[in-house]
Parts: sequence; structure tokens; C-alpha cells
Amino acid sequence: MNDLDLLVKLHVTQERQGPGGPEETRLAARLTGLSQTEPLMIADIGCGTGASTLELARHFNGSILAVDFLPEFIEELKARASKQEVGDKIHTSVGNMEALVFDEGAFDLIWSEGAVYNIGFEKGIREWRKYLKPGGRLVVSELSWLTAERPDEITQHWEREYPQVAMPSQKIAQLEAHGYRLLGYFPLSQDCWMERYYQPLKARFESFTLDNPDRADAVKSIVEENLLEIDLYERFKEFVSYGFYIAEKL
Repeated sequence: MNDLDLLVKLHVTQERQGPGGPEETRLAARLTGLSQTEPLMIADIGCGTGASTLELARHFNGSILAVDFLPEFIEELKARASKQEVGDKIHTSVGNMEALVFDEGAFDLIWSEGAVYNIGFEKGIREWRKYLKPGGRLVVSELSWLTAERPDEITQHWEREYPQVAMPSQKIAQLEAHGYRLLGYFPLSQDCWMERYYQPLKARFESFTLDNPDRADAVKSIVEENLLEIDLYERFKEFVSYGFYIAEKL
């Protein structure tokens, strides 16, 4: 078992693999201005175990293609969709967001909640645009600063971990430069980080450790890395969050 396998085991049982919440997903969906009754074609890229996918299935009358590179996450999503009786709306694909095989102009809506960082915000919005129909919508949540000035500790941490972290104004300018019109923006609340993501993750650490005694050192390292991130967020939560960006293809 390698470290990726351990990360899958840690996260596959979690409702979310990053900060977010059902109310925030629904708000972003409303801000697209898309009809809830017309049949839509939707792609959820980097869907994880499907927290956003399931909300979209309940909100829209659409066919959703959910894509993630981890088959374990896809299988968990399929099980949850069946249990919540929305499986008929959701189709799944195991694939890498850097090598998508979508048809050009295929989708009314492309959604990526807490996942575009895997290829970088600007690359994602640039490359995914061709998959949208004219006037199609793009919704992504992306790590963003909340203030122009910050303590060095949090700045250095996130610029090392994700060099594309920036102010929302810079992200919006990138959207506009790549042929989109901004429809809405809002940052995630602190509850989306603590109650929805970090606290459930912390509650998993004990069983995760007990379940993998043969990988004790690697497990300890993963737990410590996550605890460091949680501590940084708790101390500097007024300076950074995820921002939801809702845009229309021009």
C-alpha cells in the first residue's frame, strides 16, 4: 500500500474531501441562472465521493457526468446516489481532469468544487471552456485570499502548497481574460471548513490509525500534516478561504 492508497482510505468514507456545504452548493447553482426544469447536460469534474454531485442532481433536471481519477471515490458516489434515489441522473467516469475526452460544446454547466487546484485555476478555466455550449456556465471553488495583507506564516504556507492562491479580483480577471463573464462570487464560511470538513476528518484519525498498523509511520505523517493544516486554518481563518466563482461563457 502506497501513500495514495492511504489517502484514499482516509477520505473515501468522508462526506466531503474538502471544505464546502450543501447550502453553498445550492447557492452557487442558483447563481448560474440555469433552469431547474429544463434538461441540462452537466459535468462535475473532480467529484470525489459526490457531495456536490448529489446536490446538483437534486437541484437540476439534468444528466450529470461525474468524473474523478480515483475509482474508489466513484464507487462510493454510485452507492450514495443509489441510496438517495438519484442514480438515474448520474453517470460516472474514472478519468484524469488533464485528459478529458468530452465533446466540444457538450455541456450547459461545468462544475468543479474544490478540485481545480489539481491542474491550476487558470489552466482549468482555459481548457474547460471549449466543452461548454455557447452561454454555458462554469462554477469552480478555488483557494483565495480574503485580505490583501496577511501574516507571513499563512502566506508562506499556502504560496508553497498552492502557488496560484490569489485575491478574488485576480481570479475574476483571469476568467474575463479567458472569455467568461462573472455571474457571482462568494467565499465559503468558516463552518464549511470546520464543521463540514475538518471536524469529521479529525474524528476519522483514530480509526484510520488503528486500521493501518503496518503503515504506522506513513499514517502518522499524514495525520500530522492534516493537523498542521487544521491548526493553521484555526489561527488564520480570517485571511483565507475557498471562493465560489460562477461565470458564463461568452
